Amino acid sequence: MTDSQGGVAYRKADADYFAQRGLKAYAGVWSLWALGVGAVISGHYSGWNLGLATGGWGGMFVATVIIAVMYLGLTFSIAEMSPALPHTGAAYSFARTAMGPWGGFVTGLCENVEYVLTPAVIVFFIGSYLGAIFGTPAAFQPVWWIGGYVLFVGLNIVGVELSFKVTLVVTLMALAVLAVFWAFAIPLVDFSANALDIAAGGGRLEGGNGPFLPFGIGGALATLPFAVWLFLAIEQLPLAAEESVDPKRDMPRGIMAGMATLIVSAFGILLLNPSLPGVGSFALGTSAEPLLDGFKAIFGEGTAKLLALIALIGLVASFHTIIFAQGRQIYSLSRAGYFPPALSVTHSARKTPHVAMIAGACVGLAVMLGLFVILGVESGSAAIGGTLLNMAVFGAMCSYIAQALSFILLRRNLPAMERPYRSPFGVPGAVLTIAIALLTIFFQLSDPIYRSGVLGVALWFALGIGYFALKGRHRLILSPEEEFAMEHGAKARPVV
Repeated sequence: MTDSQGGVAYRKADADYFAQRGLKAYAGVWSLWALGVGAVISGHYSGWNLGLATGGWGGMFVATVIIAVMYLGLTFSIAEMSPALPHTGAAYSFARTAMGPWGGFVTGLCENVEYVLTPAVIVFFIGSYLGAIFGTPAAFQPVWWIGGYVLFVGLNIVGVELSFKVTLVVTLMALAVLAVFWAFAIPLVDFSANALDIAAGGGRLEGGNGPFLPFGIGGALATLPFAVWLFLAIEQLPLAAEESVDPKRDMPRGIMAGMATLIVSAFGILLLNPSLPGVGSFALGTSAEPLLDGFKAIFGEGTAKLLALIALIGLVASFHTIIFAQGRQIYSLSRAGYFPPALSVTHSARKTPHVAMIAGACVGLAVMLGLFVILGVESGSAAIGGTLLNMAVFGAMCSYIAQALSFILLRRNLPAMERPYRSPFGVPGAVLTIAIALLTIFFQLSDPIYRSGVLGVALWFALGIGYFALKGRHRLILSPEEEFAMEHGAKARPVV
């Protein structure tokens, strides 16, 4: 059969096709909460602090408030859409129903960039930590990377029940590490002397008590891309919709609980980490491991290796949960025929998308190893830690814009669609999400490192869209997302 919308052709798969692609429902509210929080929590351990160098403490605070507003608008929109469209496709599913097959595919492609590259970046930092702990040479790094992927892809393949249990445990451990840090940091805090130690226009200010916005409001806005790391990947939670026991009830609760947890943690780390004696915003702005620096300021250098091992927990939590999301994201696009259908086959006994997870891991590893061979580990470090990470952020911003637009169109064109939960922010919240995401992209493009990353994303998009235009759109399959979109598309209010 064909669909004139987007010039696509469908085939109706038999029962055996979907039997080979079955998932197992297990997750409740707390499993979903852990999936969302765990995916983000490594951003509270490192990465966010680089914004201190561009905006100072006040600029980072302003940027974090703005980005938190964007994520609230996004997550409330997702909390409405995910129980109304409870499919593993998540962002792709929302956009497919709202904007047709091309809109769905491009949105899915944006997310694909984020979920394939982000685990690669995280495992790189895991390797750096392990190298420092065990004293391995730089040339040994690929062994840590491969080992990390094998271990956590393997845990995700073993079964959804084990995967969610591991997610819950490592997320609680990561939050416990932060809670211990906060408890020991609070008595030592001297905010004015340490957090405000950047002089107007830059440079360290001896004794602190510097300006709130040392680089002005422009510096605060330039810090927006760094503040994203405090919340990036919370949006992955709806990818578990078909593995949730009751997505219509639990998905909104899990999303909102996760967002509340992240807001408390984000502002806690922002306030306490730069305020410690011997740390400060100036030094932290160029630190590779800000939380580790904070622990050293509290407990001393003698415990560095033990503290580094503890600080690994947050990276492990995010790596494990984003591997989960990566597999489901590739699985959903493959099951519907946008990607080759072979990628969506699930394990016959464990009902996990093992092919999709292995394929995503191989692509991420190939990028890392290619940079390692071509550039060498030192140059590769800058590329992986900077350019690739920024590629993931750019893909995420594009995805957020598409999801917020999907929310607006669904509200407008399908007002009668069943919505077990309704966003209290409504359309204005989605519009605000789009505006802030566009502003963030603008400041990404103002940075040469971000611009080079955008070129990589453009190539990714070109390859994906080329495949879909030439082949994929002629071989789509009536998956649950597609059937839902076509059924409701016929009922949509005409666009005027």
